[in-house]
Amino acid sequence: MQQENNSGRRDFLKATIAGFPAILSAQTVTNAIKVGLVGCGGRGTGAASQALAADDYSELTAVADIDAENIDKSLESLGKISKTAARVKVDPSKRYLGLDAFQKVIDSKPDVVLLATPPGFRPQHLGACINAGRHVFCEKPVATDAPGIRAVLETVEKAKQKNLSLVAGFCWRYNNMIEDTFAQLEGCAIGKLVCYYATYYTSPVKPMPAASTRPAGMSDTEWQIRNWYNFVWLCGDSLVEQAVHSVDKVAWAMNDEPPVSCVAVGGRTIPAEGGNIYDHFEANYIYPDGSRAFIANRQMEGCYNENSDYILGSEGTCTIGRGPAPRIQGKTNWTFTGKQYNMYQKEHDELFASLRRNKPINDGKRLATSTLLAIMGRMAAYTGQQITWEQALNSQEKLVPDTIDWNGALEVKPRALPGVTKFV
Repeated sequence: MQQENNSGRRDFLKATIAGFPAILSAQTVTNAIKVGLVGCGGRGTGAASQALAADDYSELTAVADIDAENIDKSLESLGKISKTAARVKVDPSKRYLGLDAFQKVIDSKPDVVLLATPPGFRPQHLGACINAGRHVFCEKPVATDAPGIRAVLETVEKAKQKNLSLVAGFCWRYNNMIEDTFAQLEGCAIGKLVCYYATYYTSPVKPMPAASTRPAGMSDTEWQIRNWYNFVWLCGDSLVEQAVHSVDKVAWAMNDEPPVSCVAVGGRTIPAEGGNIYDHFEANYIYPDGSRAFIANRQMEGCYNENSDYILGSEGTCTIGRGPAPRIQGKTNWTFTGKQYNMYQKEHDELFASLRRNKPINDGKRLATSTLLAIMGRMAAYTGQQITWEQALNSQEKLVPDTIDWNGALEVKPRALPGVTKFV
């Protein structure tokens, strides 16, 4: 697929900047949009690159991570991008390390903060950003438990009150190919939506290393955070961390209205030493009008891989991911034939344009509710029970510790057992 030419966007930005000598935001700032990055892994580095490409006057001025090596690699990578390297302006004094480094980035007074740490930390980080009056790009998912979701929903309202932009990392919402496809569905191209079936079959993202590789003296907390994808409190499990993209498309197709209830299955087929996540899920949601949605995901080596969406309507079907472009067959035959945008770049293009225009974007509610939809599926699979939306939203199960000591002990909860693990 061809990617959209960015020259038009750059011309718009230049014209906009010429008309507005300063960013019209919750803060008084200069033409430069200062950017802070929290989480310097691959996704965070990608987000920083896209933020610099989104606006000709954006500058990366502060970064945070738990690992100095991550910071060095990230800045080295960003420094090799010739078009934006000159705007990587991170003084050594603004390369912050540790669990409190996110606050130091915020306190350095950037205009925008990019949140790309493990999702267990996101409710706290997002709340701190909005309380301080910062615009935010927040990766998905936004939490790993219901208390985190409830905190985020409160933060989302604060962002609205403060006229702050909050753009979510649910990138498919910024993909014009999928936007056009869903517009066809909204126009009843397949009649009434009856069933949505989504697959997310992949290899493991970050397999758990053997316990024997743990360095002598490394604390429980550090070991878990360095291997964050294998612990539920940090990643939310694979349905919540990765397959949530498919969950979000389901939510989108259902007009972001919640389901009535969910039942699900899941478990661990391939043994893993340490960690407490599953390697497969299948969740079944029922909606008030009787329509259903099914999400199936798996993370195993040597298996069939697929990331597709099959949408069944009363008068046709829509298929996404099986072939180069989405297609509709039935009452109306249609195939996407346009130029596909780079959806990761488009997220940042829209965020930075919103600052220049003083027209805030707030994706926060759907960021929270799509995340909760995935958490709801995990709850149903872990407990073996039917879980309602109200139960999921009001669950009192708190996965993220109130206090996290980098050098401290941190017990790993046993992997959930359906029929034994209780809903809280």
